[in-house]
Amino acid sequence: MWSDLMVSGMPLLEKVIRTVAVYAALAVLLRVLGKRDTAQLNTMDLAVMLLLANVVQNAIIGQDHSLVGPLLGAVVLLGVDALVVRAAASRAWTWRAFNGTPTVLARDGAYDRTALWRLAIRRSDVDVLIKRQGARSVADTSRVTLESSGAVLVEMRPGMRQATEGEVARLAERLARIEELLRRDRPER
Repeated sequence: MWSDLMVSGMPLLEKVIRTVAVYAALAVLLRVLGKRDTAQLNTMDLAVMLLLANVVQNAIIGQDHSLVGPLLGAVVLLGVDALVVRAAASRAWTWRAFNGTPTVLARDGAYDRTALWRLAIRRSDVDVLIKRQGARSVADTSRVTLESSGAVLVEMRPGMRQATEGEVARLAERLARIEELLRRDRPER
């Protein structure tokens, strides 16, 4: 029993090579396919990601049913990912190479249909994100950008941005000071 748990069904170096190769292949495939897959997963995207994990499992661990083999694969996978993330963060060009660049989805209140089509993003999905950030519609925006991280940034047109609680509080304080100054300057009757 203990030997089944502790003895890998394949050489450990082969497991390391398999893990790194699968990681590299998936990183390239996901990079080539675009940001949409990381931006906002819908039901179909989630199903593909779960199935993808299952598909590559055997490529990493093979027929190894031990405890050591899959754990080694997990350690190598996390270690390689940590190294790649640190390497990508060290220089701007490596970050762009690994993660891509931001894509403008809308500019000056109008959608960029080509960008939406290329990324297979529906306008209705972007409309929801725009509303979550305080605009009524794309017409209220000066720019909507899909960042390489998958986040959508919405820049509002001048005068369309909603005030924050802090801004309202500061305005209320200023108004109270002005009213106090006016009261002091008024002659008493």
